[in-house]
Amino acid sequence: MRLRSGVTFTSVDEAAVLLDERTGRYLQLNATATLVLRSLLAGGDPAGAAGDLARAHPAAAPTAEADVAAFLAQLREAGLVEEEQR
Repeated sequence: MRLRSGVTFTSVDEAAVLLDERTGRYLQLNATATLVLRSLLAGGDPAGAAGDLARAHPAAAPTAEADVAAFLAQLREAGLVEEEQR
């Protein structure tokens, strides 16, 4: 997965902001979403990102996979990411 062309990722302390330069809209990410997005952008798959989330926040372990899937669906629906061809 990668950010679509024209989408900028900017870290702000532990959180981040995604800016869609086409529309001028931005999405603020909390520290947890930033951790998941960094994992995915580094080449990880959703299961790996869920593992990263569970290690960082053990209480989130039971729902980590569903949480990552929901977050990824939101990013796709907003047109902020695209799948890399392998």
